[in-house]
Amino acid sequence: MSTTKTFAADNDARPTCELTGKTAIITGSTSGIGLGIARSLARAGMNIVLNGFGTPDEIKATRSALPLARGRETIHDPADMSNADEIAAMVGRARNAFGSIDVLVNNAGIQHVEAIETFPPERWNAIVAINLTAAFHTTRAVIPDMKARSWGRIINVASAHGLIASPFKSAYVAAKHGLVGLTKSVALETAEHGITVNAICPGYVLTPLVQKQIPQTARARGLTEDQVVRDVILHAQPTRRFVTTEELGATAVFLCSEAAASITGAALPVEGGWTAQ
Repeated sequence: MSTTKTFAADNDARPTCELTGKTAIITGSTSGIGLGIARSLARAGMNIVLNGFGTPDEIKATRSALPLARGRETIHDPADMSNADEIAAMVGRARNAFGSIDVLVNNAGIQHVEAIETFPPERWNAIVAINLTAAFHTTRAVIPDMKARSWGRIINVASAHGLIASPFKSAYVAAKHGLVGLTKSVALETAEHGITVNAICPGYVLTPLVQKQIPQTARARGLTEDQVVRDVILHAQPTRRFVTTEELGATAVFLCSEAAASITGAALPVEGGWTAQ
């Protein structure tokens, strides 16, 4: 685990007073959606626990670029989200560093695109472990502290595929549907404790994960990569554009705010109208 304290310039930090000084763990946050959410929560005035892979220089650059409010701190924890013991240790280290975990964002995810009859069982197991089971382990680790303080926010980054299905993505669709179900169940368990639990269901975001899917989908469907982007990916979204990480970060900040205190157990589509069809 590595730590640094960074002070942002005044014009970079626009803290949300109600969130200033709170601490968030964001899994899978060294790139893509997770990093976008981390940036938004940092700008809102929170301490940030980044999680994910990268070289020491890459992690240092990522931490240094976070728009931290004055006096706020970020640490990086490389815990493997497929390993329950490492997840528990990460939460413990974050608690030791900051005293409490106020916000948990379960974002870590992997993908594999292949027909069900040839889908490798080891890929199924890995996808379910990281996309779904990891959220169980992180959630059960932070809930006692949140209950003790009568305040907490858990945000699960599901997917439009947590609401509807697509072919050749059996493990991912199953895991994301499961994540939405987990969201609803934990929301009911914690509804009287000042804790909200919600899922954000993004459409396609041009992240490294999606970029990797493009050639996989091209092979699975016998299409060119340009055809995959035009006729498969963006065809699903009536806006015909990728969702941005900034939009998802702003949604996460809203869900953490007191304005969203009565929103719990929700699966919020942020997918350009995909699931409205």
